[in-house]
Amino acid sequence: MKHGGSGGRSRPTPLLEVRDVTVRFGGVVALDAVSFDVAPGEICGLIGPNGAGKTTLFNCLSRLYAHHTGEIRFDGRALGALPQHRMAGLGIGRTFQNLALFRTLTVRQNIAVGATCRRGTGWLAHTLRLPSVLREEAEQAARVDELIELLQLRDVASVPASELPFGTQKRVELARALAMQPRLLLLDEPACGLNHHEVGELGSLIRTLRERFALTVLLVEHHMGLVMQLSDKLVALNFGRKIAEGTPAEVRRDPELIAAYLGAPAQAEART
Repeated sequence: MKHGGSGGRSRPTPLLEVRDVTVRFGGVVALDAVSFDVAPGEICGLIGPNGAGKTTLFNCLSRLYAHHTGEIRFDGRALGALPQHRMAGLGIGRTFQNLALFRTLTVRQNIAVGATCRRGTGWLAHTLRLPSVLREEAEQAARVDELIELLQLRDVASVPASELPFGTQKRVELARALAMQPRLLLLDEPACGLNHHEVGELGSLIRTLRERFALTVLLVEHHMGLVMQLSDKLVALNFGRKIAEGTPAEVRRDPELIAAYLGAPAQAEART
């Protein structure tokens, strides 16, 4: 399960390739030679106890952190030398565990910020208000309207983000990430702070978004019911090291993963 083959089945070329990625903070190894792939259209769950290295890996993928060794490739392109602001243009979008909305801006304005991240026309064209700029702005406005409807935000579209309930703010942040037209969507603890009903709606929504926008999804999530039900495959980390990889059914039986969550006695029990 950790390094096994595909049993003779061919897999598509990965959209995301993580190869032997290591990150150190002083003498602490946050990621220790982590490797895995994510195929186009796949929902991959990244799981593990607190401090396992999940958010560190996300920060490497979005270029908030630089990795010390190894390589990360997106659609065949190495990301290591690219600046953070290029990620949206490449097609990588992200939400955050701690909301990163512009609190004084309205819902519509927050989502529009995401749409402008994929702007193709240059500053001179905008200064001159060329026809290409007007077309692009009309397309961006239509995209924002589509996301407002899809994520059921129409009734709060003109409300400042700071005045919204936490669950609604999570949907606004998701809409902003989708406005960037990502091919790979990184979801950092999307169920954090949601009630049972909202978690159920979130799982259905992520599946809908994958189909509608042809997304590949990598999510960090502690809500094991959601991640087991939603993911096509799981990658489990502990103390910065990959300890399991496979389908949810395979990973949930892995003795090392059980030990990581429940302690060493559980590992011995799992082997009996």
